Amino acid sequence: MSKVKKLVFAGLLVAIGVALPIAFHSVPNAGMVFLPMHIPVLLCGLICGPLYGLACGILAPLLSSLLTGMPVAAMLPSMLCELAVYGLVAGLLLKLVKTKSTALNIYVALVGAMLLGRVVKGLVNALIFNVGQYSLKMWLTSSFVTSIPGIIAQIVLIPILILALKKAKLITL
Repeated sequence: MSKVKKLVFAGLLVAIGVALPIAFHSVPNAGMVFLPMHIPVLLCGLICGPLYGLACGILAPLLSSLLTGMPVAAMLPSMLCELAVYGLVAGLLLKLVKTKSTALNIYVALVGAMLLGRVVKGLVNALIFNVGQYSLKMWLTSSFVTSIPGIIAQIVLIPILILALKKAKLITL
């Protein structure tokens, strides 16, 4: 994929990362449950590569916070770190993992990025922003239990979207 096409896709996904959460935040706690900003960032890393994914993971929450107030300032640092890792790691793993199945490559990159991003979020909360107040139970609850619907949506929708874009010859992997 050309640099121009990657830049256009990344810009579109940043815009979606800002716009999509607005619909979810009209329902209390829907953002924490469905994780609408995570999908475009993960897509960006997988479609455009690690550097564009990293940029999307930084720009989407930052611009969203500045323009809409979501995520709130207290949540922005850990969410920014989490999403930056999502975009970077998804792109890196998709380049590094080469099996005979494109779908398997996508799943390995996707799940790996999701897990590592959540670990980074937990570490940032525990070591920097909530020193002494953040527990393993809090991390497991916020990163996995509360967000089960969002995790399921990511695991189901992202591979389908990527394979559909590939089939339509809009992207190459």
